[in-house]
Amino acid sequence: MTKILLDISDVRRLPLTHATTIPEEYLDAMGHMNVMWYTHLFSLGMGGLFDRLGITWEQLEKDQAGTFALESHIRYLSEVRVGQNVEIHSRVLGRTEKRFHAIHFMTNQDKHDVSATFEVVGAYIDMRSRRMAALPDEAVRRLDALLSDHHQLGWEAPACGVMRP
Repeated sequence: MTKILLDISDVRRLPLTHATTIPEEYLDAMGHMNVMWYTHLFSLGMGGLFDRLGITWEQLEKDQAGTFALESHIRYLSEVRVGQNVEIHSRVLGRTEKRFHAIHFMTNQDKHDVSATFEVVGAYIDMRSRRMAALPDEAVRRLDALLSDHHQLGWEAPACGVMRP
C-alpha cells in the first residue's frame, strides 16, 4: 500500500464541513477512536457538504427526496485519541445527473496532520419510488462551482481509483 502524504495546510483550504473534540465514549479497547466513529464523523461532514449544496433536511422533506451512499472507502492514516480536536474538510471529485463523488479529510488539529480520508459515491433519491433522481438545479449549480474550484487546486486528491460517480 502506498503511503498517503497530505499537506494539512492544503486540506484546510477545502470547505470545513464538521468539527468536534473526540469524547471518551468514542474509545475502543486499543485506547484510540473506534472505527465506527470515523464513519459517524465523516457522515456529519457529508451533511455539512450537503448544506453547502443546498441539500438541507428541509429541502429533502419538501421534495420527498434523500441521498443514499452507494460506495465508500476509508483510509486510516494516523491515530486519533480522546480529547483531540478534529475537523472534516470536503472536496468534490465529480458528479453525474444523479450521483456525486466526494472525498472528506479528517484533520487532527492537535497533531497537525491528516488522520483519515473517506471517499464516497452517493446518489440523490426520490423517496416515493426509492429510486435515483436528478440532483436539484441549485445543488447542481453549487456542485459545479465547487468542482471548478477543486479542479484548480495544485494537488491531486488521494482517490482510491476505482470509484466513479
